[in-house]
Amino acid sequence: MFFKQLKHVGDNFSYIVADKETGEAAAIDPSFNGEEIVQLATKNGLNVRYVINTHHHSDHTMDNLKVKSCFGSKIVAHKLSNVKKDIEVAEGDIIKVGKVDIKVIYTPGHTPDSICLLFDGKLITGDTLFVGECGRTDLPGSSSVEMYNSLFDKLMKLDDGIEVYPGHDYGSKPHSTIGEEKRTNYVLEERSLEEFVEFMKES
Repeated sequence: MFFKQLKHVGDNFSYIVADKETGEAAAIDPSFNGEEIVQLATKNGLNVRYVINTHHHSDHTMDNLKVKSCFGSKIVAHKLSNVKKDIEVAEGDIIKVGKVDIKVIYTPGHTPDSICLLFDGKLITGDTLFVGECGRTDLPGSSSVEMYNSLFDKLMKLDDGIEVYPGHDYGSKPHSTIGEEKRTNYVLEERSLEEFVEFMKES
């Protein structure tokens, strides 16, 4: 498998996931990094079959069409997303990139269409979970209740060794693990739902 975390402009992370054998690839959250994605994929002989968005915010989708126009990619987003998409996905769906299976985990909270992507011991979390933080829930369509459920009922039940790759470079390092986040992320301290909702109001 080919995997690369990219940050060319600002603090947004983009990702390329590919099956080396077939050359099929997915670009995740192209953000403002479209040119670098195109160059890296071309250099490595990869065909970006899919552009996958973790949610609809423009700082994650800005270069969707730049990548699509170069490779004829299909844009993939959650079924509730207002992204101009070719393929809709929902909880539990599998996106096949060659022999790499990318599983969709539906994680609303930051936005109603937020998803995380699990494959090969790696989890791309978009703006649901950051290193040492979580996404905002004070934006239109956000929900602290849904964020609580996404974090504690879904992500924190994954294996501790799964690597966490966020949508922004907000933490002390560019990636982490589920286990590290459980131990060190103050957002993930034990709280009731009511306490979490109050905590997010104050954050």
